[in-house]
Amino acid sequence: MSAVGQFLDETKALACVHCGLCLSSCPTYLETGNENDSPRGRIYIMRAIQSGRLDVGAATVRHIDLCLGCRACETACPSGVQYGTLLEETRDHIEKHHSRGLFQWLLRRLVIEQVFPFPWRMQVALWPVRVIRFLRLGFLLPKFAREMMELLPQQLAKGNLPAKRLAKGEAKGQVGFIEGCVMQVMFGDTNESSVELLNRDGWDVITPRGQGCCGALYAHSGQLAKARDCARRNIAAFENEPLDAIIINAAGCGSTLVEYGELLKDDPAWAKRAEAFSAKVKDLVTWLDSSRFALSGSGAKVTYHDACHLAHAQGITAEPRELVKAKSGGELVELAESDLCCGSAGSYNLTEPEMASRLQKRKAQNIIDSGAEVVVTTNPGCLLQIQSGLRKAGAHHIRAIHIADYLLEVGTADD
Repeated sequence: MSAVGQFLDETKALACVHCGLCLSSCPTYLETGNENDSPRGRIYIMRAIQSGRLDVGAATVRHIDLCLGCRACETACPSGVQYGTLLEETRDHIEKHHSRGLFQWLLRRLVIEQVFPFPWRMQVALWPVRVIRFLRLGFLLPKFAREMMELLPQQLAKGNLPAKRLAKGEAKGQVGFIEGCVMQVMFGDTNESSVELLNRDGWDVITPRGQGCCGALYAHSGQLAKARDCARRNIAAFENEPLDAIIINAAGCGSTLVEYGELLKDDPAWAKRAEAFSAKVKDLVTWLDSSRFALSGSGAKVTYHDACHLAHAQGITAEPRELVKAKSGGELVELAESDLCCGSAGSYNLTEPEMASRLQKRKAQNIIDSGAEVVVTTNPGCLLQIQSGLRKAGAHHIRAIHIADYLLEVGTADD
């Protein structure tokens, strides 16, 4: 199907000089060796679609779909190419002009876009999973459904944070907290841990009831209009609160929250408000005082997996390591290919299970080879993918844990 139109900022696309320094950082290129599955190859495809030299057909779209959106290429790029923005704009164009098959349409439109961004719908959808697990009927499901269920945590922990929780002792100030969709349904205890850490660090924590999905799943899947609606809702929910910062403990959400300014730059009513909101967004690991966790760990050998949207999209790599090192009281072992995507990538492990599985195996093997007993990360999608990968590999002795739970588990200096 031909679909010519100006959807890319050509200046941003032309920043790519096709030097190839991104190739060794691109997970799909490393797996396939296909230049069309590399960042520079995909940028060429994007520009070819815009100029009309390529149709938005299945063969063309396949290379864009196969991209994880991990943005490792941005870290490697000496020219500062904003690949993530180019990818989202291209996917938005594709979804408007490309007809998908029935299965992919149902998966994307009815499951990913109509369930995951709505916590109460996710809770309802997870009830059959609980029943199937209790009755041990998983073997009756088709392969795809079994693989989806395998990704879910063994125990689901729904959160119920109060609207305000006061600091322990004298307050330094007040911060807002983003609950997240997957986080509050599957990792509610991790949200509790995050707020407890902030309280112990001297912060009053506000959790506005008007907040909603950050919009990341929409932005990454080519639904930019819906992502912008999410951004406006969250800005309105937080902007009237006197906050020193807005804290997020999920890297995938954080990378979208800090880019609300870019997302709404063409909306005169919201552009400045979006920039003000994004300026306050801080990942939990950058806000906590690492000195409070000095040598209070269990002595277990620990490694750390870099969530793509923390390391590459936000450039945060040192702070989580400092927290883990200060906390562990043991050895922090650097993980081979620590910043290579685990294959989760938002909803990628649902839409592209074959490639996601290959990357999952690669990540699990690197963790096993490290000799670590614990692997720490900062994103729920990574946590689900790694836990599943370790189970498949039979590495039941290795625990995968969110950094907030890890920090709280072994206590703070005040304990």
